[in-house]
Amino acid sequence: QLQACGGGLVQAGGTLRLSCATSGFSLDDHAVGWFRQAPGKEREGVACTTRRDGTTLYTDSAKGRFTISSDNPGNTVYLEMNNLKPEDMGVYYCVAEPIGVIGHLSPQNLQLPLMWIYWGQGTLVTVSS
Repeated sequence: QLQACGGGLVQAGGTLRLSCATSGFSLDDHAVGWFRQAPGKEREGVACTTRRDGTTLYTDSAKGRFTISSDNPGNTVYLEMNNLKPEDMGVYYCVAEPIGVIGHLSPQNLQLPLMWIYWGQGTLVTVSS
């Protein structure tokens, strides 16, 4: 189970930190990530990571501004978002997939939402200009 929170309304240039509490599985053998969906648009990947080998990937729009992390030991995944822009607005979902299924992370994992089997309920991020 994944429970995301931390969304809200922020001005452009502001910061938000999303949290995703996971349960029922270990972050040691699951890849985790964040996707988002803006109104009228398809879901798109933001970032993903595996604790096992430390691989961390970001989409171009997130690089340099967003940071994905997890507490260790622990079961919470975070997405720190800095310098937010209106185009970052949308519902943010945390996702997870067994490493045994997804294998070594690649940029493709952020392009294909169907590659992720576990999805949280989403948290809304609104950025005012």
